[in-house]
Amino acid sequence: MHGLLHERGQSRLVELLGDLGINDIFVLDAFRRVPRHWFVDPAVADSAYTDVTLPLGYQQTLSQPSVVARMLELVRGGRSLSRVLEVGAGSGFQTALLAHLSTQVFAIERISPLATEARKRIERLELDNVVIRHGDGLLGWPEFAPFDAIILAACPEQVPDDLLAQLAEGGRLIAPVGLGQNQRLVLYTREGDTVRETPLDAAFFVPALAGLE
Repeated sequence: MHGLLHERGQSRLVELLGDLGINDIFVLDAFRRVPRHWFVDPAVADSAYTDVTLPLGYQQTLSQPSVVARMLELVRGGRSLSRVLEVGAGSGFQTALLAHLSTQVFAIERISPLATEARKRIERLELDNVVIRHGDGLLGWPEFAPFDAIILAACPEQVPDDLLAQLAEGGRLIAPVGLGQNQRLVLYTREGDTVRETPLDAAFFVPALAGLE
């Protein structure tokens, strides 16, 4: 019974994302293929397919699906993605979505228990194009740069130059940027030696912190 309820919830969520203006069929298909209730605490699993932010513990949250979908649509930009960097893997939900949108996902999570649990969930889904590392995501992963896309799941005051330097030509980085109530989604696009910055929607994310836990 629970499985059927989750399937129905998943279908309704995808319909809602379409109604909210998510037009990228590949992003919508990824949401159809990734069971969000696997990536939340069982105590809140009944809310997995509602458009709300859910707690992950460790003062971290799983962003509401409509925000995740919009960020994925923007960072994909209608392109086929080869190599993607995710800063802040959290429970692994967005990581799993990215696995269906790119050839290879390199995900970094600064909180060790979250990184461990995210790996387990990715293995359970048999997604073999994902590598999750416990590390400081604000430094990026230069060994595997450049990346076609970089996505941040937490909010820095400014996007570090180290991350922008790891964008491939034509690559896109999407991140919430700012302090407190003054956050905004910003899309960065590399064009030769310059990076174009496009401010977008208001946002509210947990702060991006340096270092490890």
